[in-house]
Amino acid sequence: MLASGAQAQDLTLAPILDARLRWEHAEQDGIPKDATAVTARVRSGVNATLGDWSALIESEATLAIVPDYNDGANGKTRFAGVADPENIEINRIQVQRRWQGGSATVGRQLIELQDQRFVGSGSFRQNQQTFDAARVQTTPLPGVSVDVTYAWGDHRLVAAPRGDFRHGIGGDSVFALAGAATPIGTLTGFAYLIDVDDARVQGFRQSNQSYGARLAGNRKLGGGLTLSYAGSYAAQSDWHRNPNRYRADYYLAEASLGTAAVTATAGYEVLGAGRGPSRGATLASFQTPFSALFKFQGWADKFTITPPDGVRDLYGTLAATDKKRGLSATATYHRFTSDRDVRLYGDEWNLLAAAKVADVTYSIRLAHYVAKGFATDTDRVWLSADWAL
Repeated sequence: MLASGAQAQDLTLAPILDARLRWEHAEQDGIPKDATAVTARVRSGVNATLGDWSALIESEATLAIVPDYNDGANGKTRFAGVADPENIEINRIQVQRRWQGGSATVGRQLIELQDQRFVGSGSFRQNQQTFDAARVQTTPLPGVSVDVTYAWGDHRLVAAPRGDFRHGIGGDSVFALAGAATPIGTLTGFAYLIDVDDARVQGFRQSNQSYGARLAGNRKLGGGLTLSYAGSYAAQSDWHRNPNRYRADYYLAEASLGTAAVTATAGYEVLGAGRGPSRGATLASFQTPFSALFKFQGWADKFTITPPDGVRDLYGTLAATDKKRGLSATATYHRFTSDRDVRLYGDEWNLLAAAKVADVTYSIRLAHYVAKGFATDTDRVWLSADWAL
């Protein structure tokens, strides 16, 4: 806290610092060389607060210590892919004004909406996704929330068309959500109008508009048991300069039952095949280009772009946590099929074990994808150490 006068007494400066060291190994049938990536990432900055106002600036730097991998822009196409390119950039630079029941934020910022299926940060990767945007969040009535964002730039996990991170991908995107508390959970209506102003081969084809609703809630069942559930539906069609003409649907049903120590989850998610004149065309199926993609449809990253025939994901997870010892473990199974004609794509297992020691979290993560009708067999292993101030 600074105290150089009465008006400066409320000014506070909070440092931002976190770091991650990661080893990732990837083996993929059909790719000549296995990938080995040892990367280190540091984010640092400061958040200054004065009364109801705050200003934040944060840098992000990723170093490829062992660069034997294809990051999508380095030309190493004989190696399997790892989406952690080297970079130095301004990750966030924003100004925020807060008031009772709301806030407004302008500048480059993290935006994580709902479960991040449509808009997220992708924070598992070394480089976060951030947006140049203006966002207003408010609660006009008790139990009612409104969240509206206009974004004119997207800084993705990998390099922009100019080959670096200083220039994001432009576009005029709008994310609008309105939620209300109900006796069975929070019901949220949403509209995501995503404009990808990118002249690369599949750039404009990622532009779409999605309208839908999500219900999420939980219930205490006694005996330490909690039931959590979520359901969502959305309809998507082409938007802006997308040359495809299509319509596709999205469905999600998920339920979890557990205690503070053990939780079991089952879910079914569908990103539908496109219908209309462009049926079967590239990207003419339900797409979520601004999603935190790693969270969904398996860690092997086989479905970051939805196939023309869509994808159905039937999955189950068993998770265990020991908070006193800082230990956790999860195991997830996925069964992937096409939405159109219901053909088997493949199966995937995801395993994770983590331990927090002092201020560092150590983790080992594995992904094992067995191709049955889509893509090729893929194995990935991660060893990570995360630290934050």
